[in-house]
Amino acid sequence: MSTIPRSEYPRPNFVRDSWMTLNGPWDFSFDEELYDKKIMVPYAYQTKLSGIESKEFHETVWYRREFRLPESMRGKQIILRFGAVDFECWVWVNDHMVGSHTGGQTSFSFNITHAVNETGSNTIRVKVRDCPTDLEIPRGKQFWERKSRGIFYTPTTGIWQSVWLEAVPSTYIRSVLITPLYDECAVKMEYELEEAQGAVLETEITYKGAAAASASLKTGSRSGSLVIPLDQLELTNLSFRRGEYAWTPETPRLFDVTFRLFRDGQLIDSVKSYFGMRKVSIENGVFLLNNRPYYQKLVLDQGYWEDSLLTAPADEDLIKDIQLTKQMGFNGVRKHQKVEDPRYLYHADRLGLLVWGEIGAAYVYSRKYVKRITDEWMDVVLRDYNHPCIVAWTPMNESWGVPDIFNNMMQQAHCNSLYYLIKSLDNTRPVIENDGWEHTCGDLFTIHDYEPREEVLKSRYESLDSILSSRPASKALYAKGWKYNGQPILVTECGGISFEVGDKGKGGWGYSTASDGADFIKRYQAVIRPIMESRMIQGFCYTQLTDVEQEINGLLTYDRKAKVDPEEIRRINEGKWID
Repeated sequence: MSTIPRSEYPRPNFVRDSWMTLNGPWDFSFDEELYDKKIMVPYAYQTKLSGIESKEFHETVWYRREFRLPESMRGKQIILRFGAVDFECWVWVNDHMVGSHTGGQTSFSFNITHAVNETGSNTIRVKVRDCPTDLEIPRGKQFWERKSRGIFYTPTTGIWQSVWLEAVPSTYIRSVLITPLYDECAVKMEYELEEAQGAVLETEITYKGAAAASASLKTGSRSGSLVIPLDQLELTNLSFRRGEYAWTPETPRLFDVTFRLFRDGQLIDSVKSYFGMRKVSIENGVFLLNNRPYYQKLVLDQGYWEDSLLTAPADEDLIKDIQLTKQMGFNGVRKHQKVEDPRYLYHADRLGLLVWGEIGAAYVYSRKYVKRITDEWMDVVLRDYNHPCIVAWTPMNESWGVPDIFNNMMQQAHCNSLYYLIKSLDNTRPVIENDGWEHTCGDLFTIHDYEPREEVLKSRYESLDSILSSRPASKALYAKGWKYNGQPILVTECGGISFEVGDKGKGGWGYSTASDGADFIKRYQAVIRPIMESRMIQGFCYTQLTDVEQEINGLLTYDRKAKVDPEEIRRINEGKWID
C-alpha cells in the first residue's frame, strides 16, 4: 500500500487555514462491518493505490477512521467534508448519525460539532452502497459488467476524492458565487452566511499582491450580493490597459480575493479565493471569448489513471496532464463523462486551459434517473461556478440516458429541462444539451464524427448544407421537431486513431489504426486539416488525450508517455501542414 496520502487542500478556490486532512489509511471491509482490511483513502478499492486492487463487485463497503482534533480547531464548529463518494453513503461520528448523501460525482459536508469529542479520540464510520448493475445511476464510463470492454472501464466504488475536517466559527461564510462582469470592469459577489445578523463582510481584491478593489457590507440577512468595480486607477498602476487584465488560456491572469467576516469589530472568519476576468458569449453565430472570436482546439480527456482510475495519483499528475495538453497545442479539454476534481480545475484556472464541464451519464431512462441526475447537476454547477476555465456545460452525451430522444417527447423534455435548469443557475456559459447528435435546444451545434478520410471530411464540412445533410454514425443531427438555428458549429469528437505502443496496447482498439508514428501523424493531419480549413467550423475536440484500459486511441499512453513528438501535434494544431 502507498504510504503517502494526498495532502493538498482539496477546495483551492475557497480556502480556510484551519483544516485537517483525513486522507490516508482507513479500516475497510466488503459487504459487512468487519473492518478486516486497510485502504488508502481517497483511492477506490478497485485501484492499485488503494492497497486492495480487487475487481470484484461489492454493492456495500465500509470505512472507519479515528482522529483527534488539533488544539487549534477546538471550540469551533467542525465541518466534515467529502470530495466525492460513489454512490450512496451514510456517515456516523462516535456512533451518532451525522448525515447521508446520494450522488457519486459531487461534494458534500456535514456539521459534526454535536458528535465530536474535542479532547479525546473520535471515530468516523462510513457505509457506502453502489449497485454496479443499476443503469439508472449516473455513472459515466464505469462498466456494469465484470470485465471492461469497448468504451467502458473498471468501475469506482466508495470514497474517491479527498476527505477533510474544517473548523469554522458559529457565524461564518458558507459560500460566495463570483461572476466577472467583463464589460463593466466589475465583479459580482453573491454570498451566503451562517448566522449572519449584525456581521460585516469585507472583500479585498488584489493582483499579484497589489490592491485592485475593496468593499465592505453590513449584512442584514444570511444571503445577499454586491457589485465591486475594479479600480481603473489601480489597474493602470498595475500596468494594465483596457482588456489586458482578461483571463485567457494564453494569459491566465487571476485576481486574488480575501473575504473577511467581522462582528463587533472582531475578525471571526476569513476565506481566500480568486477569479478571472473573462466573458463567454455567442453573437451572430460566433463563439466569443472576451468579445473576440475564439477557435477552440480541444482534446477529449476522460481523467483516468492506470493505478488509480478516476482519482489522480497525486496533485502533480493533474498538473502534468494540463502541461502535456498545452504542449501539444490544445487550448482546452472536453472533460468526458466525469465531474473533475476541483484541484484539476484550479490548475486549469492558473495555467490557462478551457474546460467543458460534463457529468457522467446513466443508461436507462426513468423518473428515478431524472431525479438523480437533476440533483447532481445542480450541485456540480454551483460547486464549480467560480472557475474561469469552465466555458461550457455538457449535461448529456450522444443521447446516453435518453436513447429514444429522436421521437420521444418525454425524453426531449428532460433534455431541454436540463438545459434550462443550468441556465437558471448559470447564464454566463453556453450549454450543449446533447453533445454529438439528436440535438434540441442547445447553444452550440456539436457533431461527433470519426470519419478518417480527409477527402470525405473536406466535402462534408465545406458548406452548411453539406453539414446539415450529413449523418455521422448514422445518427440524425437533430431530434425530430428540432432544427439548426444559427448556433456555432464544432466537431466535438473526431479522430480516435489507435496506435499501439508497448505491450500494454496489445489487443486494444480505436476508430481507425496507424501502423507507426509517421502514419499516425499523417492520419492526424488528415482529420484535423479539413476541419480547421472549413469556414463553417469554429472548433474541434480530438479523441483522446490518453489511452484508457483497452482503448489505445490516445495521443499519450495510459502512463502519460507521448506516442509521437508533441511538437508534431502542435504544428498541425497550429495549421502548419506537413506535405
